[in-house]
Amino acid sequence: MARVLMSESAPIQPDDVRIIRALQIAPRASFAAIAAALGLTEGAVNRRYRRLRADGVIRVAGVVNPGALGQSRWLVRLRCRPGSGPAIADALARRADVNWVSLGAAGSEVTCATQSRTREQREDLLGQRLPRTAAVLDINAAAMLRQFLGGRGHYWSALQGTLSPQEEAALGSGGPPFTESPVVAREPLRLTAEDEKLFDALAVDGRAGLVDLAAAAGLTPGRVSRRLDALLRHRVLHIDVEIAAAALGYHARAHLLLRVHPSEVKNAGRALAREPGIAFAAAVSGPWNIHAVAHCRDLDELFEFTSERIGPLAGLQSMEVSPVLRQVKQAGTRLVDDRLVDDRLLVPSGARARC
Repeated sequence: MARVLMSESAPIQPDDVRIIRALQIAPRASFAAIAAALGLTEGAVNRRYRRLRADGVIRVAGVVNPGALGQSRWLVRLRCRPGSGPAIADALARRADVNWVSLGAAGSEVTCATQSRTREQREDLLGQRLPRTAAVLDINAAAMLRQFLGGRGHYWSALQGTLSPQEEAALGSGGPPFTESPVVAREPLRLTAEDEKLFDALAVDGRAGLVDLAAAAGLTPGRVSRRLDALLRHRVLHIDVEIAAAALGYHARAHLLLRVHPSEVKNAGRALAREPGIAFAAAVSGPWNIHAVAHCRDLDELFEFTSERIGPLAGLQSMEVSPVLRQVKQAGTRLVDDRLVDDRLLVPSGARARC
């Protein structure tokens, strides 16, 4: 387990939600541009953003897409010995190649997503470390075959309608629109040493300025600007706006495992992507051929959502709803008490499992 001292968070105000939505649309837009679009002052946007970030409500970070580099992505479910799940989840969350981790089933089930940068890294985790972990009773690993929702350009849409169409149009776009495409690129891009340094800087702060990025990568601001545009355009990188959903009143998160007739998988995945309650949806290998993540305000809303919105999907044969007991990590960012935290603030507390 881990602990961190956090200041008491201030209540979320309507303008805070508007700023979060603006960042979803254009995560690297200047405070001046956001202020102009929303009718606020630049100083107010600056202050509210910094408070939201300090309170762990949002975090803007650059996220690398391993598929663009030729590497597959996997969704993994672990059944663990009673009492061992939290330590295993924490150990997985500390790995750079595991970008989200959740704990469920009264703490005895861990679900995570891996995005290994090399084949050796993936095989070390899935083929060696996890099978040899004594507290892991069962492993179910599914390859992601097609992503319908999740990541920059097609974000969690529960905040749609927060801004007017005119306000959204004034913000422009923070990257190319999401288009359905193979998870693994057939012609992967080769990275340079400067790219890796750029990724490291953006992982810390996705809104870092060109001068700071240039200093980190050892390039000129002009070259950094051109390279960043190219990496975003080729979907090697996206600027992700992570949101602590509980801070906005969404306290019930669940994994939805769907078995859909093969002829309807595409249609079902695209339908899920249009649902505001869905934050992630992908076609996967294995007996459950669609994996989705739902955010609802409470368990009653989750019941209504799954029965009324998901249940009628054409081709749906069966569904498992697995509520999340605790979200440990999402899109590379750790969570403590439902707030996003910097790993550097985490303090070890007791022995941890090794993965």
